[in-house]
Amino acid sequence: MIGILAKITLFLASAMPACGAVRPPATKITPAVAAHTRNVAPAVAPVVVGAARLEKYLPLLAGKRVGLVINQTSQVGTTYLVDTLRARGVNVTAIFAPEHGFRGEAADGATIKDGRDARSGVPVRSVYGKTKKPTPEMLADVDVLVFDIQDVGARFYTFISTLHYVMEAAAEQGKAVLVLDRPNPNGNLVDGPVLEPAHQSFVGLDPLPIAHGLTVGELATMINGEKWLAGGRRCPLTVVPMAAGYTHATAYHLPVRPSPNLPTDHAVALYPSICLFEGTNVSVGRGTATPFEVIGSPSQPATRPFAFTPAPNAGSPTPPLNGQHCYGLNLATAPTRAASGLVLKYLLDFYQQSTDKAHFFGKYFEELSGTDALRQQIIAGQTEAEIRASWEPGLGKFKALRKKYLLYPER
Repeated sequence: MIGILAKITLFLASAMPACGAVRPPATKITPAVAAHTRNVAPAVAPVVVGAARLEKYLPLLAGKRVGLVINQTSQVGTTYLVDTLRARGVNVTAIFAPEHGFRGEAADGATIKDGRDARSGVPVRSVYGKTKKPTPEMLADVDVLVFDIQDVGARFYTFISTLHYVMEAAAEQGKAVLVLDRPNPNGNLVDGPVLEPAHQSFVGLDPLPIAHGLTVGELATMINGEKWLAGGRRCPLTVVPMAAGYTHATAYHLPVRPSPNLPTDHAVALYPSICLFEGTNVSVGRGTATPFEVIGSPSQPATRPFAFTPAPNAGSPTPPLNGQHCYGLNLATAPTRAASGLVLKYLLDFYQQSTDKAHFFGKYFEELSGTDALRQQIIAGQTEAEIRASWEPGLGKFKALRKKYLLYPER
């Protein structure tokens, strides 16, 4: 573990009472929605997240101007972190809003605008629009940046790119970063090709495999320790870990959906495998009631056992294949991973069965897969075993590196 890079603290604090009706609660994963989570066992004990361990980090914020990098998942109990901190006298000077916005209500890819939080009056500054990395002007009234956002353990989930840029800006401008750690619901899944530098983008900034098996606190220490920030810089970093008892094998039910199109635990578990379809002409169910639990396309055989038609909704106002009848599979009860890791069989099968192979892949595919090889391997008809064998050199090195930065046991 990296004691010199991350200040690891231990304290168990009680959750705050629920906020009043003035601020509606964020969208929850309700019992009805959770019915899709058959493959995810309930946690045997409650997980105490870093944000709930107030006595360990409130002293670090005393007398400081604090910027919060947060969204709808940033809660202590059922109270938003911004309200929890302000109620304890913390001087919150800014909120930095990532993809989907401070309230998590913006559609996928929608530009987030600057504004002001209606309840607290704190300015909200967008880090998902023209500016993804906080500028010196945006940090002029900030001494400490607090990052508290639920991740799902996939390289292309953009909140970890926001973390990278926040740390980079802090390193350049002499600001401190405090990460309040939360579980990785795919924390024991480490698989996929490691990102190649040529395909670096906002859906992949660091040399990680598709499923990295790290919490945001562990990832932050890795980014710092491996000098992945621009210029090889390191930022002043403190991580407040979860309470003792959490392991990478701990099942965790997300109390708040992490983004509009991941409404269930089952979708979150499928996401690292299914998101590669976003770089193809196959819909992952955006514009349906079950995003990331169905896959289909007009260019699949009509004999497929399931069909759906994407239509605009709150999470996807302009979904891919809008209004087109898509033939495919319903994965609501399907296994969320293969014995060897990511589920590749759907991607291989859908390419082979496609009636429009020439347009199966889009230019976005390499950004998601992180490699030039996977598209060519699928086109060449390589087997899953052959494809996985090509991942092993990079994946083996990453697994060894990962062990240096683990803050929690594997199981």
